[in-house]
This record gives sequence, structure tokens and C-alpha cells, in this order.
Amino acid sequence: MNDSAPTRPFFITGPTASGKSGVAAALAELAGGEVVNADAFQLYKGLDILTAKPSAQERRRVPHHLFGVLEPGEACDAQKYRDMAAPVIAGILSRGRLPVVVGGSGLYIKALSHGLAGLPAGDEALRERLHALPLDEKVRQLLELDPDAPGNVPLSNPRYVERALEICLLTGRPQSALRRTFEDTRPEGDGVVLTWDRDTLHQRINQRVLDMVREGALAEVAALHGDTGVARAIGVRELRAHLAGKCSLEEAVAAMQQATRQYAKRQGTWFRRETWLQTVCLDASTTPESAARHLIDHFPCLKPPPSPPTPSTLT
Repeated sequence: MNDSAPTRPFFITGPTASGKSGVAAALAELAGGEVVNADAFQLYKGLDILTAKPSAQERRRVPHHLFGVLEPGEACDAQKYRDMAAPVIAGILSRGRLPVVVGGSGLYIKALSHGLAGLPAGDEALRERLHALPLDEKVRQLLELDPDAPGNVPLSNPRYVERALEICLLTGRPQSALRRTFEDTRPEGDGVVLTWDRDTLHQRINQRVLDMVREGALAEVAALHGDTGVARAIGVRELRAHLAGKCSLEEAVAAMQQATRQYAKRQGTWFRRETWLQTVCLDASTTPESAARHLIDHFPCLKPPPSPPTPSTLT
């Protein structure tokens, strides 16, 4: 490996519909890299439209890893994700290329950048029991076991609350205490949060949902079975309600848009706490290529390796 080869991954994060996939593909192409998924639902097979997997064109530009590798009903948590992603990243680095980790799942990003502080593996039976509880009951139990949980758990996100409560129950200790090592650990990489002004991001979200439905998300959901794994993605519950005759398609779309906007708000709250990530503001004039060039200009670690010298002609 040459001295200028990358030694750490670069993270591209941000809320849903912020353009992460396009920027990641453009950066990997310009900087000699490969894309690694850090979106919890894009790990699964199926629901390619509803989970907004990178387009076929983006995936042809550079190698993409960890997209569609889990069965639809398979369980996954941050530890399992780290166990899958770490060897992929190591392999990319061993080839002298840049791992571009892209996604909006904050805990999965954290698992790679800071580790998991020896957190226990998931317990499927316990997880299913917690999943069946109403959110307010999960929050009540979590705060009883860990009063400091609001400092590191988005209490409006059922998946994060379930995992935090699971950790408390499995270890007998507050999960916030176990995770404090995050604060004292240097990140294993550099990265950015892509941001937009609130109104524009909401417009992008609303349009993305319309595009998903137009491109076939309803058929994807109709073909999906089960209530675990990828079935927890935003849009499944809403479109299933329409397919069951409980609401019109317009009402289902409006509910998807609202749920996605709320999720983007939770993501923004999470990533604002990640002070090791630099904020990059995008606007209507930004293209994936211009954003990627901006990153290369501002992060020396992204400079592409120099081209090999042309052999001189012998005389």
C-alpha cells in the first residue's frame, strides 16, 4: 500500500432525502473509493423503492457494499451491523481505496465510528416482547431503569427505545453509563452531516414519497410478509392500511410524508450531538458532483492518490 492510501473511512450522514447516496457515489468515484451502506433498512433484500436504495446508475459507478444482504424478516442491531461492516471496510482499505460509509442510521454510524462499549447482543425473545409494548410503556420502563436515558436516546423513536431498554434488562445496568465511553473515544474516521433548510428538506421528503408510490412502492409492500426486519420501514404500515381498505391512497401518502418528516427531525437531533461530524449545507444549486468536489477541497484525507508517473522515453 502506498503512503498516500486511505487509512480510515469517511462518513456521509444526514437526514432522509438529503441526497446522501448521490454524494457518496460521486465522492467514491472522484476519490478512488467504494460505498458502504449504513442505513438500517437498506441492509435488507426487498423494498428497494420504499427504502430509497441507491439507483442502478449510482451502483454501476463504483462498488457498493451491504445493500440487500439480509433476509426481509431477519433481525439486526448495531453490533451485528458493526460485525458485518468492519471487515468490508478493512477489505476496502487493504486495496488502497477509500471506504465511503453512507447512511442516516445514527446508532449504526456510531457503532463504526466509536465502537459499542461492550454492549450485549440482542435477545430475540426479549426484543419481540418489547416490540409489542406501546411506546409510552417502553419509555416509562426505560426511564425507571435509566433516568439519564434522554441524554442519548431519542425517546420518540421506538427502535432506539427498545434497544436501550433491552440493554438495561440484559446487563442490569443503565445503558447510558455503558455508552459513556463514546464521549471519551476518538472517532475512527472523518465525516460530514448534509443539511438543508427545513422547508426545502420537507419539500424533498414530500416529493420523494410521491415518487416512491409512482415507481411501485405499493406493489413492494403488497408482496411483503411479516412484521419484523424491513417491515418496520416507514411506509409499510401506511401502505398496508390502504391495501386493507382502511384509508385512501392519498391519506396513506400524507401519513408517510408526515412520518418521514418526523424521522428526519429525529435524525437532525441525533447528528447535531455528533460534534466530530462537520456540517455541510446544501441548496438547490448543489449537485452530487459539486458537493463531492467541495468535500475533497476541504478534507485533505480525501485527496485522490496521485497518478503513476509516465515512464520517460529512453534515449
